[in-house]
Amino acid sequence: MSRTEMLMVFCYDIARAAARRRVAAVLEDHATRVQKSVFEARMTPSRADRLAREAAVHLEGGDSLRVYAVSADGRPHCAVHGTGTPLAEDQDFWLL
Repeated sequence: MSRTEMLMVFCYDIARAAARRRVAAVLEDHATRVQKSVFEARMTPSRADRLAREAAVHLEGGDSLRVYAVSADGRPHCAVHGTGTPLAEDQDFWLL
């Protein structure tokens, strides 16, 4: 898999509150919640796959977790409407 970081979007539809909390807790450690059941993070596809598998162990029958990868070419076509803070753009920085 690619070692290039991409914007990864994790979305879930989970019926039971307890399972929803467990999945959210896993995702919150590595991603930013942008809606009640949607998280975004910059990471490699392989890291996103590991995170999704870690979260998916908490799914029950009828639940779903989806992961979408947005490449650098796709980022300019993304938009946020209404409330919410967009994920910060990649920036170079200096350590002093």
